[in-house]
Amino acid sequence: MQRYYVVVFLVLFCASVKADPGNSQTGVFPPIISQSLPSFDSSGVVESFSLTAPTDTSQHPFFQSLGTNGRACATCHEPRSAWSVSATSIRRRFAISRGKDPIFRVNDGATCDTDDVSTLTAKLSAYSLLLSKGLIRISLPLPTTQLGSNPPLPPDFTITSVKDPYGCTSLSSGSPTISVYRRPLPAANLFLTQCPQSDPSCAPLSIMWDGREQSLESQATDATLGHAQAQSSPTDDQLAQIANFESNVFDAQAFDFKAGLLSVDGAMGGPIFLSQLDFFIGINDSLSPGFDPTVFTLYSAWENLAASDHQDAARASIARGETLFNTKTFTITNVNGLNLEPGDPFEQSGPIAGTCTTCHDSPNVGNHSMKLALDIGIADAGAKAPPVVNVSGLPVFTVRCISGPLQGQSFTVTDLGRAMTTGKCADVGKVKGPILRGLAARAPYFHNGSAASLDDVVKFYNRRFSIGFTAQEKKDLVAFLRAL
Repeated sequence: MQRYYVVVFLVLFCASVKADPGNSQTGVFPPIISQSLPSFDSSGVVESFSLTAPTDTSQHPFFQSLGTNGRACATCHEPRSAWSVSATSIRRRFAISRGKDPIFRVNDGATCDTDDVSTLTAKLSAYSLLLSKGLIRISLPLPTTQLGSNPPLPPDFTITSVKDPYGCTSLSSGSPTISVYRRPLPAANLFLTQCPQSDPSCAPLSIMWDGREQSLESQATDATLGHAQAQSSPTDDQLAQIANFESNVFDAQAFDFKAGLLSVDGAMGGPIFLSQLDFFIGINDSLSPGFDPTVFTLYSAWENLAASDHQDAARASIARGETLFNTKTFTITNVNGLNLEPGDPFEQSGPIAGTCTTCHDSPNVGNHSMKLALDIGIADAGAKAPPVVNVSGLPVFTVRCISGPLQGQSFTVTDLGRAMTTGKCADVGKVKGPILRGLAARAPYFHNGSAASLDDVVKFYNRRFSIGFTAQEKKDLVAFLRAL
């Protein structure tokens, strides 16, 4: 039976995905997106489940170039990478197309829009961050006011120095901008990023790492004008189609090479169960009364399996990892946005006891169900550079708080994070936490691609918060994350 499922997945995969991404005008995707679309990844098979299937990609604006450089939404949000794009996929596309694939465009795929791409060697240098870490360049104007201030207040920080190896930050021009480098977030499993019109009190979840977009439509508009270099905005109908598609596609790991199918014998892995989840903004919020730290229950049915064979041993490991994610208690310290700076929810508490689900509280999804931009140190540079992960090759900014509650403090970071949206020094380095489903298909991890593997992610958290995972616990936790 196990071999039968592998053969079925292989046939579906080969039938649905174009063999040569170098010949694809806008990205890597099949002619028709059916309700179920499986794709191989390093751990097994990731599967998409679309509630709007079938989708004709030759007619749909998500898959069609609406700009001038051949790109579409699907160029950087491909099905086989859980609707993000993995560094492995990018390198494969470069090798096949010799750098001609639409993802390789100097406006943001290169380290700077002035990079030389006249030869293959030059392209390898220009697209080095895209090829090694899957990073897209984001050019951001310095904020002129603090978000929400009335009357408007100027930003309470200044950038005192920049070490930019690519020379793509300009602070002396009339319109000062900085360049940062970030991973594309998945365009699936979005749930209620937008509020229903019937609920005017609803506060939508953040879109983009820094929360700078207000809706899926505004994000699609800015991506088309910027990433795709369009001459005009998409039409209202095109934007509605893009937002509807993104809101109705769900993606998760469906098959594990060691554990087999992830939706059998009581397990609830895969995208179908995910698409049926009840969700509302604020569900199981860890900062509110009634929070249940048992966030993931996908593999609770496998908890008591005896390791009678390799498959059962692998399933038992996944279940142990899920339990660790829910219950392993450790001390959470110095997290800006949680318990570090004035105004943080636990500012007066100092260190708090929590679990992984303190910040990943949405049941069986894994993002925070309320807006909660945090700085856990991934953007730190210099002497405070994060342990284990690799932030080399990124620009370094020194930021000084010139007014407000943090006046006089300085930060050295590779990315100012949400501060570039809010104009507030307290937001330096803060980013949103991504949804955790489909992780195995979209390495590397964190907003700056600094963790090459899920093993590195676990090692980072273990060192950052002095958790004390044993070698077996690390293996179990990685096995669980790969099964999401």
